[in-house]
Amino acid sequence: MSGKSICNISKKSVNKDFTIHYPKMSQEEITMEAIKHALKALRKRHLLEEGAHAPAIIALSRPLATQGSEWKDKAESLEGELQQCYKAQARLSEQLVVEVAESRVSKALIQEKEALISDLQNELSLARDECSLLTTCLEEKTKALELLMSEHQSLKEQIEATTLRANNAEAENKMLIDRWMLQKMQDAERLNEANAVYEDILDQLKVSSIEQLARQQVDGVVRQSEEGAEYYVESPIPTTCRQRIPAHEGGCASILFEYNSSKLISGGQDQTIKIWDTNTGSLSQTLYGCLGSVLDLCITHDNRSVIAASSANNLYVWDVSSGRIRHTLTGHVDKVCAVDVSKVSSRSVVSAAYDRTIKVWDLQKGYCVNTLIFHSNCNTLCFSMDGQTICSGHVDGNLRLWDIQTGKLLSEVAAHSLAITSLSLSRNGNVILTSGRDNLHNLFDMRTLEICATLRSNGNRVASNWSRSCISADDGYVAAGSADGSVHIWSVANAKIVSTLKEHTSPVLCCSWSGLGKPLATSDKNGSICIWNDRSPF
Repeated sequence: MSGKSICNISKKSVNKDFTIHYPKMSQEEITMEAIKHALKALRKRHLLEEGAHAPAIIALSRPLATQGSEWKDKAESLEGELQQCYKAQARLSEQLVVEVAESRVSKALIQEKEALISDLQNELSLARDECSLLTTCLEEKTKALELLMSEHQSLKEQIEATTLRANNAEAENKMLIDRWMLQKMQDAERLNEANAVYEDILDQLKVSSIEQLARQQVDGVVRQSEEGAEYYVESPIPTTCRQRIPAHEGGCASILFEYNSSKLISGGQDQTIKIWDTNTGSLSQTLYGCLGSVLDLCITHDNRSVIAASSANNLYVWDVSSGRIRHTLTGHVDKVCAVDVSKVSSRSVVSAAYDRTIKVWDLQKGYCVNTLIFHSNCNTLCFSMDGQTICSGHVDGNLRLWDIQTGKLLSEVAAHSLAITSLSLSRNGNVILTSGRDNLHNLFDMRTLEICATLRSNGNRVASNWSRSCISADDGYVAAGSADGSVHIWSVANAKIVSTLKEHTSPVLCCSWSGLGKPLATSDKNGSICIWNDRSPF
């Protein structure tokens, strides 16, 4: 029982006893009596409580050490359980945090999926509308296609009928052409036989005139040429540029003089052939009709026909008097880089192309009569003086001689370490000049193919695979252009440079000396032509 309850009971007992037994006592006495009664009541209550709490007192009378050990064990056990509870609570808290985060992520994903589903539903609706439109369009196109197919079938039947009529007409036309060609061939054969007889007579006359000309040669200087030709003298050393002609656009790769004339023929990348008066520098004539760049030129000895080698795989033959093309010689399958005509007969023409072939042409008939095949491409060629041998310079650096009648290789010599770019025969035909990409210019004896001289210069560099050098009319000098725009003149007698001409501003591609002894003409990659003379006024 609590102390508050005991005090309440004591106050009630004191008040009751005081009220009953001592009504007439003084206040102090009454107070003392009340205290005494209260003490008695407390003693009684104490005895009662002591009896009630006897088992507890007995229990408390046990040894404190035993009870402390039990309490300690229980406390440790309860503390362990409490720690386990704390750990379990921490794990559950972490798991709860993770699950809450995952729940939020899942909720966000669900929201995204719902938005995506909404977008896809909108796209599906649009696609269905578009599909409906396309289906309608397809039906319209199908109807139009069926209409076109029916029209096509009708046109096909018309074409078949027209083709049948055309085939019949072609067969009839072919039969008529065959008959006409047979008649023409017979006429041509008769004409060719007559022309052959005429050419043989002319050749005999030319041979006799050449022999007569050779007998007129004194001290190595020819005093008079064929009847009706101009006189010419020993070639002087050119020193001065008298004319500078802007001849062709894109470059001028080939130039040569007409026989016994001061007229110069040039061909360039602008697909034209031009004839110039070197005395005035004026243009005399232009020949059109060439397809492709002009890579090489030659002219017949009667100056009537000009032949051009073209990058378009063909050769073109012009009649100079009319300016019209006489023949287009086809047969090469790559660019034609070299051409020459026989010095005995104007009927024989030889050409070389980058298809590894050399072809011999009959200019009178206008077709190929022989083809020479070799593994190395030919850059340049020329006829021998008797017209029976072809001299060819090849990419492998070798000079080769061929029999024109049989097409057999007669001999060859390793003339250069790199490609041969030019061949030039001397006037008497005994010496041939070869130029190569090794920047050397060699003179060979045509009879033995032994080297006579080698011309070189530190400043002379051959500009291209078709750079042409030349020998002077009296066989005393050699002219060759260089990649730096200069022209070098060597003396054949001592193999030394006697003049260096500087007027060109681009690589010099071709040199040509007039058969009259002067002038010298040179052309460059810019298409300019320079006419060179000595300092004399004549």
